[in-house]
Amino acid sequence: MNINKQLRVSINERIRAREVRLIDANGAQVGIVQTRDALQMAKDAGLDLIEVAPNAVPPVCRIMDYGKFKYEQAKREKEAQKKSKQSELRMIRVRPNIDEHDFQTKMKHARDFLEDGDKVRIFVVFRSREFTHPEIGRNLLIKFMEGLADVSVVEKAPSMEGRQMTLMLAPKAKPAPAKPAPQKKAPKPQAADAAPE
Repeated sequence: MNINKQLRVSINERIRAREVRLIDANGAQVGIVQTRDALQMAKDAGLDLIEVAPNAVPPVCRIMDYGKFKYEQAKREKEAQKKSKQSELRMIRVRPNIDEHDFQTKMKHARDFLEDGDKVRIFVVFRSREFTHPEIGRNLLIKFMEGLADVSVVEKAPSMEGRQMTLMLAPKAKPAPAKPAPQKKAPKPQAADAAPE
């Protein structure tokens, strides 16, 4: 069951504190004022009084448009969700007698998944008599490992599981951006000594 958690925000008359720390519509600190005075200031400006930090003592309230506040809050949550991308497990299925062109296409898909930060599970499915030649599947998975070595690390080596052989690859950790080396200043050329007269 997916419950959408909404932050409960008190606005206008729902604010229960007797006094609040007020921020005006321009973002300037007004200071601690009585709640009724803050409400009157908000009404005079044609805006809402919104409790932005309810746990502070006294609570911090801001004079602003409630619709705009909700929009900005949703935008911040969406950005945070984008940044916390969870890695997924992607599956690629191949057959032992795969054509070279099809193999290259599967390799490209695996590379794209790994570059996006996802793990890739490649499995070779054996049917009927193909099962008697597991070395074909192993060679195929080794070919995948070698072709993707620059963007992946082997999380689980090729192994048989029932009628299929699997290989698990994880993306390589991206190196942290290198800090530029501090530039050394060239020594100042010294003035040549004047020749004696």
